[in-house]
Amino acid sequence: MTFTSYIALFLVLAVSPIFADDFQPTVELAGLPPTPAPAGMVWIPGGEFSMGSKDPRGDLCGGKESMDDARPIHRVQVDGFWMDRTEVTNAEFARFVAATHYVTVAERPLRAGDYPGVSASQLAPGSIVFTPPAAAVPLDNVLRWWAWVPGASWLHPEGPASTLDGRDNFPVVHIAYEDAAAYAAWAGKDLPTEAQWEFAARGGLSGNAYAWGNDLNPGGKWMANIFEGHFPNENTRADGHAGAAPVGSFPANGYSLHDVAGNVWEWCRDWYAPDAYSKITGVPKNPTGPSQRDSFDPAEPGMAKRVQRGGSFLCTDQYCTRYMVGTRGKGAPDTGSNHAGFRCVRSP
Repeated sequence: MTFTSYIALFLVLAVSPIFADDFQPTVELAGLPPTPAPAGMVWIPGGEFSMGSKDPRGDLCGGKESMDDARPIHRVQVDGFWMDRTEVTNAEFARFVAATHYVTVAERPLRAGDYPGVSASQLAPGSIVFTPPAAAVPLDNVLRWWAWVPGASWLHPEGPASTLDGRDNFPVVHIAYEDAAAYAAWAGKDLPTEAQWEFAARGGLSGNAYAWGNDLNPGGKWMANIFEGHFPNENTRADGHAGAAPVGSFPANGYSLHDVAGNVWEWCRDWYAPDAYSKITGVPKNPTGPSQRDSFDPAEPGMAKRVQRGGSFLCTDQYCTRYMVGTRGKGAPDTGSNHAGFRCVRSP
């Protein structure tokens, strides 16, 4: 092989998806989007794609997690659907609450029967808030940077002293799964399945590490709102934000969707199981995941969880790289936090 051939081969490999050995091209369904387009939503054409993630450890910025629950990589088919261009905002959620008088899980007192031995004062409404420690801490216990804050809710993201002033266009947070599902039903929409979410987030690409390609910061440009600095105590705000950012602050993917990486976690309809992909046979069409009975989290046995996708402003290669497009998260459906939100889909 000549020197020129070596250079040509190197250039081909350099621009190829880093997961190319495990992924096949996305095949989109043909046809024009149905009309009219719902306000604030974009058409996702559907088709067949490779779903999942390789083990990113060893890749630049690949982090420390093997992402075993996102394998084997497998082919999936989804029909076309509409998807919210951005995560649901505080302004949008406020309209829902004004119309329905809905009270979120975080605004309801905890049920004494669920927490035997807990005093009445500890059953006050509240939610989980990221509370960075003053100095570096071991990353073996999330309680070092998460705190239960009475009075925290979508209206008071950091606690009762905080407000939504100036945050109309920020993603709504402290949203439990049932809160997201209630909003979706009111809006005539639904929450996405995990397959819909990943197909949309990939934006027509296949095998890429991120929703936009393989470089975390192409040309030095931040493409997502994630944690920069030393987690969890020192955020340098290199991307311009210490917490959640207004929706649409970062470039859209190939399907014109914003913030499918970072900013806030997004609920999916599927129940979570770490071995769900290993039980798939053939090429499923419009899969909805395992049953609630089959849902489990090895870290918290006995607790069924729903899938969450996209990562958040707290994700970092020091701890959690689940802003990588094929990776998976999970959450207790009765629990929200100040980095958990959602977006919706609608069938034509």
